[in-house]
Amino acid sequence: MNPLTIKVACSNCNLRELCMPVGLNEEQLQRIDEVVAVRRKIKRGGTLFRNGEAFTSLYAIRTGFFKTCVATEDGRDQVTGFQMAGEIIGMDGIVNDHHTCDAVALEDAEVCVMPFDRIEELSREVTALQHHVHKIMSREIVREHGVMLLLGSMRAEERLAAFLLNLVQRLHARGFSQSELVLRMTREEIGSYLGLKLETVSRTFSKFVEEGTVEVRQRHVRILDTDALRRIVNNQQACH
Repeated sequence: MNPLTIKVACSNCNLRELCMPVGLNEEQLQRIDEVVAVRRKIKRGGTLFRNGEAFTSLYAIRTGFFKTCVATEDGRDQVTGFQMAGEIIGMDGIVNDHHTCDAVALEDAEVCVMPFDRIEELSREVTALQHHVHKIMSREIVREHGVMLLLGSMRAEERLAAFLLNLVQRLHARGFSQSELVLRMTREEIGSYLGLKLETVSRTFSKFVEEGTVEVRQRHVRILDTDALRRIVNNQQACH
């Protein structure tokens, strides 16, 4: 066994409600514990899986932060998403039995490895698990639709406002502040994800600071006026 892997039980994990179905009885919980094979540690900058690699497992992020990205024809990395503790990654591999992107740790991270054949087997016995897997897939589809809307029709400030609101909302669901966050990704990575040049991301952050909407100290961002960010996004949606 890899020295960086350890066995874990879902039943006593504080992130269980985020990545596993809720309301299970004791017997079902014990069955769910069988889903997780091991925990795996990934160093900052390390890769959890790569584009083209055989798909075998889904991964529940226990600690840390990831980005998923694909290499474009001209060799650049196109960021396709950011994932945090309590979220599941690896679903891109289900359709063709191989991964279609790289998953890179933006800080030291730990994941629970869930072999997909085991998930499928247990889903037949614990219907709540099957329903939960469907819910996670559906959430991913909804997220991708949101990103398409973001890239297809929003101006720079609308994109960045939507991004910050989404990030802080996901962090708040994990018990973090509703208004303060540390950006684990670079501005370049934010730009790649939002379809914006680095200068545009920096300029838009500066605009938000000047307007008193946010306070920025390097990677620390404090949202001073959440309603202002919401208005920026909602005005755009009202136009469509």
